Amino acid sequence: MAQVVGIATPATSARGGRQARLNLCWLRRMKVLADTNVILRSTQPANPGHALALSAMARLSESGHELCLVPQSIYEYWVVATRPLAVNGFGMPISDVDRRIQELLLHFTLLRDERGVYSRWYDLVVSRHVQGKQAHDARLVAAMERHNVKHLLTFNRADFARFPAIVVLSPDELQSGMTIPHL
Repeated sequence: MAQVVGIATPATSARGGRQARLNLCWLRRMKVLADTNVILRSTQPANPGHALALSAMARLSESGHELCLVPQSIYEYWVVATRPLAVNGFGMPISDVDRRIQELLLHFTLLRDERGVYSRWYDLVVSRHVQGKQAHDARLVAAMERHNVKHLLTFNRADFARFPAIVVLSPDELQSGMTIPHL
């Protein structure tokens, strides 16, 4: 929900007289979907992107934006976190993964899978000529569109370039002080 801040400033009317005018500045609270790669890095202190992921999420949260996850991100997190180290996973015990997911859900809004996500995903993969693993990214975009989420926080900006309906935010850009764009 948008918050309105009214600032009374003197202004000159069209007739030359001075009057108080109320300028309305909209501070929009946005929903921002966190990509799995951000979540993974945020929960792994040894990861080089750990501090950057935490910093980006903190900036968004402190600015009043709502950080969101979709079930797909939880599934992907589970896959990587429980996969053995020898095959590029984290090799974490299931009890630790469960605890971390429960912690994530305390800080993020979980946007449930809904009717219509599949249809939108299918339209996207066909119309945008999506192939291979990029189909997972298209599903995130379909869920975003279904839940009216316009912003995605990800380390993989290029993977989402084909989807003009969303604004891609990277942790690097947020750390460098970029202004958060609105659609």
